[in-house]
Amino acid sequence: MTKKVEEIFNFQETTDDCVMCGKCIPVCTIHQVNADEVTSPRGFIQLLGQYQQGNLELDKDAKNIFESCFLCTNCVDVCPNSLPTDMVIEEVRADIADKFGIAWFKKGIFYLLEHRKVMDIVMKFGFMFKTCALAQDEKDRGLRARFSFPMVKKGRLLPSMSKISFLNSQPEEILAPKQDKPNMRVALFIGCLANYNYVGIGDSLVEILKELNIDIFIPKEQLCCGAPAYFTGAVDSVERMTKANIEYFESFMDECDAMLIPEATCSAMVKHDWQVFFKNHNMPEWEARAKKVAEKIFMATEWLDDNTELQALLKTKGTFDTSVTYHDPCHAKKVQNIYKQPRNLLAPNYPMIEMSDSDRCCGFGGVTMQTEKFHFAELAGKPKSAMIKETKAHYVSAECSACRVQLSEALNNAEVETIFKNPLELIAEALKKES
Repeated sequence: MTKKVEEIFNFQETTDDCVMCGKCIPVCTIHQVNADEVTSPRGFIQLLGQYQQGNLELDKDAKNIFESCFLCTNCVDVCPNSLPTDMVIEEVRADIADKFGIAWFKKGIFYLLEHRKVMDIVMKFGFMFKTCALAQDEKDRGLRARFSFPMVKKGRLLPSMSKISFLNSQPEEILAPKQDKPNMRVALFIGCLANYNYVGIGDSLVEILKELNIDIFIPKEQLCCGAPAYFTGAVDSVERMTKANIEYFESFMDECDAMLIPEATCSAMVKHDWQVFFKNHNMPEWEARAKKVAEKIFMATEWLDDNTELQALLKTKGTFDTSVTYHDPCHAKKVQNIYKQPRNLLAPNYPMIEMSDSDRCCGFGGVTMQTEKFHFAELAGKPKSAMIKETKAHYVSAECSACRVQLSEALNNAEVETIFKNPLELIAEALKKES
């Protein structure tokens, strides 16, 4: 397993490179809801330098500070030195996990994400008995908690649950309708929320690819990308999942033109963070293998817009009266520079209304932010829901199920009528519309 982070990672280098200009502060999500210099990017960076010098004890107060970052990467986006503030915080969280351990419910989550068959059984039982603890939301945005249980307060909106997961509902090979000439072949990496909760995303992507006459391969042994564990500091879990996925992907990737991921966080993790993780933990062989795999990894709308005639096909279809506003997930626009493609594919059929700040972080922030620090997530969601309300759009769309969880809760709390839909769901609907 990996070495202890403090033995291999030099936080002081990042501290020394920070010029304390303060450009990061106005865009920092945690600073916007908790205006304290300590919980600002440059505050995090200075504290990390003191920690490595031995002047700061990694006690409960320091733990609380370093777990307050949303990892939205806004600071990296505006930093004149492009300092990887999110990365150094991700790494110090490994030290936090090593010293304080990981909460039992987080361990349970990561275990399930590593063991697909066990997760399938748990989710199936969850679906069967969900009404015991959860009630369907009136606007069909998800499920409401009937009572409080660990880290979830009564009335909170949780993701919907499906009777059968996407991976279990689809065949492994789906041949395109027309086989008169060689077709493109793509693999799908679905993401955990889209696999178990929002199965319409994967179903819509399959429909779109069929319409484009593209062969589909759905690798059934795929595991979680590792992002929830990575953002929490569960290093061993990240290492096991990433290595297992890489070895599995290598077995079929040469036979595919691309692997599509309809999730911003999963895509950023596989394309970017896997390599960062192996580099920071001194595993050059695995870093090289992750880099090779990443060459064929694309967010779904990115690849569809850049490599197919989907946009032209959509222009032959009719238009809807229902308007759409687009929210840019942090891990799409800031990490992967993807924001034009989903808009290109939605604009032919839906009136598009831009909100005042489309790439302001919605406030999801990872497992810790959604549990122990959910009060911060709620505060971060309020301005975003207000922006969406101002647009008066019927739908808000984003290629990220984590944003869907967070925005659905924020919109519900603010009593905003706008409904969340993944762009692929909207595109699939447009393909069915008569011209």
